[in-house]
Amino acid sequence: MQKKSCGFFSRASELQRAPFINLPLHTGRAPAYLVRRMIRMSHAMSKVIIDEYGQVEFLRRLSDPLWFQAFGCVLGFDWHSSGVTTVVSGVLKQALKLDVHGISIAGGKGKKSTSAKTDILLLAENFGLSSAKIDSLLYANRMAAKVDTAAVQDGYSLYHHVILFDKCGNWAVVQQGMNAENGMARRYHWFSDNVQNFVREPHTGIISEKKNPCALDMTAAQSQENQKVCVDLAKSDTNNLKSSVYRLAARDTLDRWLGGDMVVDVVNTSGYEMPRRLDWALFKRIYDVQPGSYEELLSIPGVGGATVRALSLIAELIYGAKASWSDPVKYSFAHGGKDGVPYPIARKVYDESIRYLYGAIEGAEIEREERTDALKKLASFTTRMFPGQ
Repeated sequence: MQKKSCGFFSRASELQRAPFINLPLHTGRAPAYLVRRMIRMSHAMSKVIIDEYGQVEFLRRLSDPLWFQAFGCVLGFDWHSSGVTTVVSGVLKQALKLDVHGISIAGGKGKKSTSAKTDILLLAENFGLSSAKIDSLLYANRMAAKVDTAAVQDGYSLYHHVILFDKCGNWAVVQQGMNAENGMARRYHWFSDNVQNFVREPHTGIISEKKNPCALDMTAAQSQENQKVCVDLAKSDTNNLKSSVYRLAARDTLDRWLGGDMVVDVVNTSGYEMPRRLDWALFKRIYDVQPGSYEELLSIPGVGGATVRALSLIAELIYGAKASWSDPVKYSFAHGGKDGVPYPIARKVYDESIRYLYGAIEGAEIEREERTDALKKLASFTTRMFPGQ
């Protein structure tokens, strides 16, 4: 499988000459007639793809942001809306059948996203998965959400999370966050084959309209040294860690502190916003665990965005271990721009993406009118993504 390049487009002047997908937050629900149609079509198309290429390739396709977006468009949902994520995931949850597709899906939107753990346990029984594979799925489910909540701090709060898996324990995660200030959504894609380490550039793609000027990405390669120092800090005596925090605060002219052993109010330093409150009892628990790696540190219950950010800033500003403050949004779905911006079109990759969908439509057991309509929508999508091609 050829790896896709990444690109990002943010200037309005480039909208006419570069592929661009927006994910505005939309309220409301898809019409019932449309959902019924999408369930029927996704059931048929998924069967064709899985029969031809297997479950693993279907999971791989869903972890490709462009393919996922095009799939939703073909099914009939508005191509640029954030709703494509929740609706397509919800439709697949109803359409995928164990005896037909060999794939199960857990989780959902809002409160349903937190049911993924329970869903996995129930669905895994139907597969007859070993306890080791079930534990692996549960860990992947938890860590994917943990990373995009705490390790990647880009201003988007997760509200949608699903994990799809097969009988061999292969999995794909699709989750989405929202930013109330800019009214946009951001979607995160994961695939088990792509994850060697949950805290080392694990995503297959991240789709978003805007690139933040300052976002903490502890999964970036540039953050690896910072990760090591964070682990050392967390494993050291809590009083030593407190001393580092006080040293950092003493260097700033905006020192504001709230007393007490359990909670400390942390200042804004060097332009980086520090967490307002630190729970020293949590740091004592971390010290007792003595994590051997950053992934293990992140996996400890209670370790969230505030803990990650505080340790990272101490590691950088006191010990000189720099973290990445570059937004990790990746337009891995953008196969290229027609004028070579930001890179020439990878025709083979683009054609392969479309070929999968075209073949699935042609082979699906659906009415002729639905097939024609789906092909038209696919053609429309490719034209809008790659004008002039």
